[in-house]
Amino acid sequence: MVRIVKPFLLALVLAGCGGSTQEAEDAQPAVLSTQNIPADMRGVQAKQLFGAKRGGSQQPARPFGGYAKGCVAGGVQLPETGPTWQAMRLSRNRNWGHPEVIDFVQKLSRFAATQPGWNGLYVGDISQPRGGPMLTGHRSHQMGLDVDIWLRPADNLNLSRAQRESLSSVSLRRANGAYTNDNYNRTHHEIMKAAAKDPRVARIFVFPGAKVRMCEEETGDRSWLRKIRPWYGHHYHFHVRLKCPRGAKGCVDQAAPPAGDGCADARQWQRNILNPPPPDPNAPPPKPRRELTMADLPAQCLGVLQSE
Repeated sequence: MVRIVKPFLLALVLAGCGGSTQEAEDAQPAVLSTQNIPADMRGVQAKQLFGAKRGGSQQPARPFGGYAKGCVAGGVQLPETGPTWQAMRLSRNRNWGHPEVIDFVQKLSRFAATQPGWNGLYVGDISQPRGGPMLTGHRSHQMGLDVDIWLRPADNLNLSRAQRESLSSVSLRRANGAYTNDNYNRTHHEIMKAAAKDPRVARIFVFPGAKVRMCEEETGDRSWLRKIRPWYGHHYHFHVRLKCPRGAKGCVDQAAPPAGDGCADARQWQRNILNPPPPDPNAPPPKPRRELTMADLPAQCLGVLQSE
């Protein structure tokens, strides 16, 4: 889930904590040409069209575009309940994604079920049935390659639909995200570590204090820490982003994370949360975001919408 950030606060975080719009959860790389979208469709708000679709398209599974400007053909649904997971907030109909992300969730949930106090995972938003911009919330999650994993231990996998609407995750942050609180334990570390070590994973977004703590406590191979990226919010869930699947020519990857384990960067985020730098009086005011139209998306997304 993407939480709304006050523009001045986001600018402060980006300027003072080493973040960048390229690193951001909703970074928008270039997408494929939109020139084949008919003129009468180009100005239509894409979220209205994609949000109305209740099922995936009858096409081979392929992501198109970027994580925050794209769609997914042939999306498949994560079953609402499995032996080691439950999909949450079913009314949103966002438990759809590329087959790779569905397989990833099931694999990670089996690992989580081996951890003390966890019987598996509570799975938050993945994508709409055909991806694309959402009616509410996220700017990313558009290609079916992003998934939010709740940080609440999934100790009960027999929740009803009503319970999955009302139950909340738990926050792990303290001091506005500079530190973890008493809800955090080593199991959170191990589950995110297992996720990061999956070669399909590009990056994982979580609040800075969690990354700093993982940096302090990891004593073995530290290479996986490069994929754990501090970002605003993300203290009720961690956000996993998969790479474009091999051979997916219409899919645009986000730039790889900077080299190294990223721990120094996370500590800079922490320091700036505790002692915010003064705002830059010369910084231009942020531009308001507009709604994405069909003209903003790859031309293939029209075919995804029109498919049976």
